[in-house]
Amino acid sequence: MRFLVDNALSPIFCKELSKAGYNSVHVRDVGLHKAKDSVIFDYAAKEGRVIISADTDFGTILASRGSSKPSVVLFRSLHPRKPTEQAKLLIKILPEIKEDLLKGSVVVIEDTRIRIRQLPIL
Repeated sequence: MRFLVDNALSPIFCKELSKAGYNSVHVRDVGLHKAKDSVIFDYAAKEGRVIISADTDFGTILASRGSSKPSVVLFRSLHPRKPTEQAKLLIKILPEIKEDLLKGSVVVIEDTRIRIRQLPIL
């Protein structure tokens, strides 16, 4: 599985995923740190990458695109969490959500639950 980590998350988060064996790049690594969200989505779809973000606008973008790719993992938290802790949490739950991400989904990770919604969002 290949990931594109958005600016809303630390490059440290991306490095933790890479250390765990996942093909992960941060938007800064590919010159997209100042790009519009639509460009980030296009890049992720073209490269077959799942976007990982904490940007709450991404749900709206997914709905407006009407597409089943790219999948998105959104972190929504009531309290700040260290990038290393966020990465550990995602690595822990990836086996449970892998098939959904491969099919095309938005996965929302909250403090007390995980929500999964198939794409496209209509």
